[in-house]
Amino acid sequence: MMDIDFLPEHLVIVGGSYVGLEFAQIYRRFGSEITIVEMGPRLIGREDEDVSQAVREILEAEGINIRLNAKCISLAKRDRGVAVGVTCEEGTPEAVGTHVLLAVGRTPNTGDLGLDRAGVATDHRGYIIVDDELQTNVPGIWALGDCNGRGAFTHTSYNDYEIVADNLFNADHRRVSDRIQAYALYIDPPLGRCGMTDAEIRKSGRRALAVKYPMSRVSRAYEKGETQGFIKICVDAETKQILGAGILGIGGDEVIHVLLDVMYAKAPYTVIQRAMHIHPTAAEYLPTVLSKLEHFA
Repeated sequence: MMDIDFLPEHLVIVGGSYVGLEFAQIYRRFGSEITIVEMGPRLIGREDEDVSQAVREILEAEGINIRLNAKCISLAKRDRGVAVGVTCEEGTPEAVGTHVLLAVGRTPNTGDLGLDRAGVATDHRGYIIVDDELQTNVPGIWALGDCNGRGAFTHTSYNDYEIVADNLFNADHRRVSDRIQAYALYIDPPLGRCGMTDAEIRKSGRRALAVKYPMSRVSRAYEKGETQGFIKICVDAETKQILGAGILGIGGDEVIHVLLDVMYAKAPYTVIQRAMHIHPTAAEYLPTVLSKLEHFA
């Protein structure tokens, strides 16, 4: 997809998650008509429902067509392109475009590594099985990056290297389980995420406090005329430690690291709440946001 030298007239993207949404907005802004086909009931299903809905509204405002609940996807040739059968609960049964991008996930490229000859174990999907320090079942062999199924991001792959290098050469005992989930969705505006989602917090049974603050009330966002999105933070009601956060809006992929670093320090959210941040920035509103925590429903 990165190598094509033409502009698709109508690009149908099968898969409404991170890669699919990023390419959807890219090619819509290039001038293509875009239809996203997602088999789930909402976009980016692992995210909180309000995040999914806000992202959908952002994309639809740019003229991107979204088809959800596509339970039985099929492809068929047409004179001027290809028809994607969507079998959705609403709308026409087909989305006809000139080109199709499949963004439905990946499988690890481990089949030609000779792992069976080395005796290295893989799971049913082909991921190399590793322990908490990224060692395989064979002494002296470690597996780093996408092939181990422990992240599939550039930053998790690099952190894999840091864990193994420190353990091997610095006699450290770093573990994969010590790191906090963090990633971004690179649409415009971006989404920065860290820690637990709403669903994970509810499942844990922990008492929590939460706040949701619109980007339209953040001065830097207002000044730049980019007021879409919101800041959402959840904290543990007893320890006051941050459980998770999502920042959908200008600078969200950068501002999220303020929260992430405090989470690694296992410090209470009051450290941020009482800090003085530089004006005018998006991060300066974190103390204000954290002063508005309420019972998590």
